[in-house]
Amino acid sequence: MAISLQKEQNIQAFRQAKYGLMLHFGLYSLLGGVYRGKRGPRYAEWTQCAMKIPNAEMETLAKVFNPIYFNADEICAFAKNCGMNYLVVTAKHHEGFALFHSKADDFNVVDASPFRRDIVKELADSCEKHGLKFGIYYSQVIDWHEKHGGGFGADPSEAAGDTWENSWDFPEKSEKNFEICFRKKILPQIEELMTGYGPIFTVWFDMPLDSTKEQSEEIYALVKRLQPGCLVNSRLGNGCYDFVSLGDNEIPEEIPDKVGSFDPNDIHGFKESPFGLYESACTLNGSWGYTTAYPGWKSPEKILETRLKLEKLGVNYLVNVGPDPLGRLPVEAVEILATVQREYLKREQN
Repeated sequence: MAISLQKEQNIQAFRQAKYGLMLHFGLYSLLGGVYRGKRGPRYAEWTQCAMKIPNAEMETLAKVFNPIYFNADEICAFAKNCGMNYLVVTAKHHEGFALFHSKADDFNVVDASPFRRDIVKELADSCEKHGLKFGIYYSQVIDWHEKHGGGFGADPSEAAGDTWENSWDFPEKSEKNFEICFRKKILPQIEELMTGYGPIFTVWFDMPLDSTKEQSEEIYALVKRLQPGCLVNSRLGNGCYDFVSLGDNEIPEEIPDKVGSFDPNDIHGFKESPFGLYESACTLNGSWGYTTAYPGWKSPEKILETRLKLEKLGVNYLVNVGPDPLGRLPVEAVEILATVQREYLKREQN
């Protein structure tokens, strides 16, 4: 199979990267896993779904989303000092709120919030400045802000809420058609991200669920047409991928030749990586988004142990931090990752 020079370069860069930073940031960060005096789910970014928060209320949250201490340069410099080589940010998570200036949908950080700054653009520029590869996370099926957002055809038993889709604002499943959301919002926003933010190292899709094979193939082809070197993860679904995203917080004992069967409704199912590229995305506590409800920080010793184990296996370690409502990396996360790097360097010197 012929591949572009850009893709070959990124394949090599992915193998060498080993360690990266993932940022889950959005309106859910304002809630911190708590809604009206009640703890939400452990995955704080699922609070809207688990607590059935109406979209009108999320739109009100957007009006106060103003992370005045967000500083892309500080975050990227910190990641680089911690030995990380790439960064992935949630350009749009399941709540449908975009951290970039989208012309396809005005529910975004520039048009719907007082912050009025393109967070994705600032991180992309800062990654280039600090020598980090830049990647984006994009929820290509689930979108709770949309009546026709996907997930309504999938088994909800593994969802962090009662359903995958917005069933509280839009309860009638028979009226839903994911193709409408796909054409209206998903594809246009992916095109925006692939054309307005410089070179994209990886694109991190999530939960294929209702995706048809044709939809996954169309997204994959769009990415490759606009960013030939960009590496697509396995959660796009339907066998369209360049590298394997292991299950959430999955630390394997070995890399098998083949794992599971590729079922588009199985969020963890995948086959072997065509280029031998694997990545494990892991939280520093019990949540991806910022939480005050279930902090449960992992120890630096545990993170270092995981880093060394995955490095030995040749699996990239993508460590997630959820910035707080003001845009800061929580001090606990900063202390943990700084300690891990100090101990890692000590081992290298001995």
